[in-house]
Amino acid sequence: MNRHLSRKPVARTAATGEAAATDRALAEALAGKRVLIAYGLVGELLAAMHRLGVDYMKSQAAWLRRDLGAEVAVVRLRTAAAVADNAQRIAEVLCQDARPAVVIAHSKGGLETLTALMNRRAAGRCAAFIAIQSPFLGSPVADFLIAATPLHATVKGSLRLLRAGSGAGLHDLTTPVRQAWMERHAEAIAGLVENIPMVCCATAVSKSTIGPDRRYLALARWIERQGFGPNDGMVPVSSALLTGARHLVLGGGHRGTVSKGRGRDPVGLLRRLLAMALLEPNPAPP
Repeated sequence: MNRHLSRKPVARTAATGEAAATDRALAEALAGKRVLIAYGLVGELLAAMHRLGVDYMKSQAAWLRRDLGAEVAVVRLRTAAAVADNAQRIAEVLCQDARPAVVIAHSKGGLETLTALMNRRAAGRCAAFIAIQSPFLGSPVADFLIAATPLHATVKGSLRLLRAGSGAGLHDLTTPVRQAWMERHAEAIAGLVENIPMVCCATAVSKSTIGPDRRYLALARWIERQGFGPNDGMVPVSSALLTGARHLVLGGGHRGTVSKGRGRDPVGLLRRLLAMALLEPNPAPP
């Protein structure tokens, strides 16, 4: 495991010259490859609000296209659907083009991408996998929503009304479901991590968090009281890190890595994650 640790917020720090040099190297590394983006829960709804000033992975996709010349496509998913259903769609998109793809996934999209990679043909088309705040071992927030039956019914109904899917995906995010799935597929996951460059990014909210990410502070403290440790207000750090993958842990809330705002630099972060996946030498086997 190659782990990068920082408790500083996701903020703009790279010098312009250094960033430009990294961009040139990334553009070369991405030549002949596709970039696929897999949204998290209700990501398609957030992305549709960009005319209202909401940034959900839009600035990152624009940078990929404009500065790196990358061919970028969002995998069209009903993000509240079951993980297995969306995984099938991601596998289909990976397999429908002979060119290798770099998959960048946020939150639930990371679970669906990992499930898609259980398909050997799909895994063979994956050049790298970047999972940002993906609850591989589940989210205590999902546990709470499922246990609170009236609230769960309301949330599920709202997701259907918003055409985000059946709502079955919420159950798939619970810790018992995720931990059981990870245990069943542990050997296959280890093989994927060994053969595909993977980077997992997690964040944690703290007293020093600034800007809009402070909205997650109360929820983050509640999750800590449940015994899950540092978290981003939705996903514990421990849940977001695959064993054997490269890790980056930063300060911030659950949307701080994929949207603009005070204390945030989503483009700078994605540049760093892509560099870890595509430019750094593979770590030596243990």
